[in-house]
Amino acid sequence: MSAHLTEIVIFSALFLAVSGMGFVAAHWRRPHSLASLDEWGLGGRSFGSWVTWFLIGGDLYTAYTFVAVPARRWGAGATGFFAMPYTVITYPIVFLVLIRLWSVSHVHGFVTPADFVRARFGSPTLALLIAITGIVATMPYIALQLVGIEAVLKSMGVSGHLPIVIAFAVLAAYTYQSGLRAPALIAFVKDSLIYIVILVAVVVIPLRLGGWGTIFDAAQAKFAATPAPGDGILLNANNQLQYVTLALGSALALFLYPHSVTGVLASRNRDVIKRNMSALPLYSLLLGLIALLGYMAIAAGVKPIVTAGRPDNNTIVPQLFDQMFPDWFTGVAYAAIGIGALVPAAIMSIAAANLFTRNIYREFVKPDASDAEEARVSKIASLLVKVGAVLFILFLDTGFSIDLQLIGGVIILQTFPAVALGLYTRWFHRSGLVAGWIAGMTTGVLLLYGISNPAIGKQHFAGSAFPLENLGLNTKMTIYAGLLALAVNLLVAAAGTVIARAAKLAEGQDATRPDHYVADEGDPRIKELDLIH
Repeated sequence: MSAHLTEIVIFSALFLAVSGMGFVAAHWRRPHSLASLDEWGLGGRSFGSWVTWFLIGGDLYTAYTFVAVPARRWGAGATGFFAMPYTVITYPIVFLVLIRLWSVSHVHGFVTPADFVRARFGSPTLALLIAITGIVATMPYIALQLVGIEAVLKSMGVSGHLPIVIAFAVLAAYTYQSGLRAPALIAFVKDSLIYIVILVAVVVIPLRLGGWGTIFDAAQAKFAATPAPGDGILLNANNQLQYVTLALGSALALFLYPHSVTGVLASRNRDVIKRNMSALPLYSLLLGLIALLGYMAIAAGVKPIVTAGRPDNNTIVPQLFDQMFPDWFTGVAYAAIGIGALVPAAIMSIAAANLFTRNIYREFVKPDASDAEEARVSKIASLLVKVGAVLFILFLDTGFSIDLQLIGGVIILQTFPAVALGLYTRWFHRSGLVAGWIAGMTTGVLLLYGISNPAIGKQHFAGSAFPLENLGLNTKMTIYAGLLALAVNLLVAAAGTVIARAAKLAEGQDATRPDHYVADEGDPRIKELDLIH
């Protein structure tokens, strides 16, 4: 540890500085009271273009992204680059979905996507399923932020789980006090550090290694020497379909996650969202540069840290910085990764807590809960969510939690018919949507259970690439399991709707229409509702 003293000091100083900002955030844009979900959980719905840009960027591009995307490139090559197209095509999808969701939520005071589903289809059961889905999909995502911090700590020679527990205790404290304002303020520092570190890295490291030609040649040589048929700096016939469907499925899933919705609903108006969806692809450029760190690590001969006899590929990027830069800059890079975990973890825990409070506690436990009680319950729930995330790391194999994150993408996709399509049409019957959710969720889990990887000794849940030969097709091609599950979901939801209508089952009342909103004539919020009908 003494060999990394400079790195530890700089990392700790920056980590403590942004933690202090988290506590100060309670007084930033301070309202009369934080005792409501609008204020504590959505920052008063008042964030402008700059704050929203950093908040959503800090929310979506996490510490795990910083270490996992280049690690994937280091280990498998071109398939790890799927994150680039998926984050590019995500933003046009947002124009179609989340701007409408913002409008109806702005009028009715919705805090979660399950709030919208409850009002749109008049079904507390369907809303409960959407809420549970969001919480389950978010939990391992929060835990994976710890993977990024753990990779940095290992690279600094810090062992044990106590530092992670302390870090998340501090995170829990300032999130409890400041709500969404804390990650919004910290995001400025987090993103600035990451941009500086990456831009320096993509200039300095290639110069030290002999140029980009040398880097790509080294990567090609490594993959040519491995027996794995799916790696390489180019895609092949067997993994192209998986690459395309994974990018598309991930793009459809990204803004269904509760934390993504939370960042958007905190925006001041529709124009803020439009401007941000136009500017946020700049983060995709940054992501592409981050991914190339994996090839740089190959050319530099970087090896992952071995823990308990197993290599931890997530340490590839920290080890690269440790090898290529002086200690003081490496400490800054480590801090960028560590702080990069704080922003998304805070937003994710707030979003999951809001789902519990609004769509479970208030719906089924105490319907007459006051705004202040809702805020108090959500604060407590956010603490419990963070405790659950820490337990993932303490008691489960890290690789298992990563597999759970892959499952999370498949799971959250099953909310697409009710949330995304529900914003455009009410043709689906609530009973059909419930049946579709059950069928899609069951199919997704069964498909993931059947995915194995003998190379790493995993017989089940070893990724999201489902072999088409398991369906009886004579091919070695694979496909993203989430899209297959979503297709089953939609088919069953459509069939269930036809059957429910034929049986004349009662429709739930749509409480999102303009004629269900009581307001003075000329209220501008009526115009917002007209935009979605």
